[in-house]
Amino acid sequence: MNPISTYQQTSVNTQSKGRLIVMLYEGAIKFLNLAIAEIDAKNYAQKGIYIDKAHDIINELNAVLDLEAGGEIASNMRKLYLFMTSHLTQANIKCDIQKIREVINLLEELNKGFKAIA
Repeated sequence: MNPISTYQQTSVNTQSKGRLIVMLYEGAIKFLNLAIAEIDAKNYAQKGIYIDKAHDIINELNAVLDLEAGGEIASNMRKLYLFMTSHLTQANIKCDIQKIREVINLLEELNKGFKAIA
């Protein structure tokens, strides 16, 4: 067994829910920044892979929302996540760096909030 992989898995499994959300936001932001770099390098296939990874993270964040317990806040988060995934789909099709940056900005703002409470 790979000791680094074991450490990483243990690290993820022992984090609080708030810290896991922060890690997911940071991962999505990282992948979107890499997608921008790939657009600049005209490596469109790799750009699509990175956008898909960020898209998957946002979809997972959306899927675990508890609309009953979270009420209006969870409902608003769902709308925001759906907006982001739609924006990323358009960015992927059009190689639109501005749309990717808009999603990054939203994720960074959410990340700041979760860092404050995590």
